Amino acid sequence: MLAVLNALDGGAHTNQRSVASRAGVALGLANALIKRCVRKGLVKISQAPARRYAYYLTPDGFAEKSRLVAEYLSVSLDFFRQARAAYGDLFALCEERGWKRIVLAGDGELAEIAQLAAQGRSVELIVVDEVSAHGSNRWPVLPNLETAGAVDAVIITDTKQPQARFEALTARLGTERVLAPGFLQIITPRGSNAANAAR
Repeated sequence: MLAVLNALDGGAHTNQRSVASRAGVALGLANALIKRCVRKGLVKISQAPARRYAYYLTPDGFAEKSRLVAEYLSVSLDFFRQARAAYGDLFALCEERGWKRIVLAGDGELAEIAQLAAQGRSVELIVVDEVSAHGSNRWPVLPNLETAGAVDAVIITDTKQPQARFEALTARLGTERVLAPGFLQIITPRGSNAANAAR
């Protein structure tokens, strides 16, 4: 809904296809959301030539957009705090076990959060991602586990296929040395969460 309200903001002449494209949603979903916004009084529509429409956010539409932005930020900050604490717990577990060289399996937002959680800890982090081995702006990314050399443990930071990544890594390293935060909902062969199983 927020993406559609953002796409509609400004009252530019447009069609539902361009709204869907700007909002990053399917055309049918954009159509349904626009209709819902109109029914709720969040958006006004005026017809323009060539089957185009001008969409205008009403004062209620601006208020709803502001509310949705605040809600999104709150949820995002809560997730960040939860993820940082979970990765901090995993790094503490690694330190207890004397593990120093840790691979983060997956580049992206979770790898960034894990990097923040590792600050001040006595661990060396190596990021491995077969898909985005081009590297990020902040650290190099290795293409596979073999190029990382000897490592003590692997922590999952993959958001796209965390279960598949966990299974591939445990097949190579065993379940004890592959860790994951509970919020990724990874199931181990014993049927429990990976992070809990590692403890």
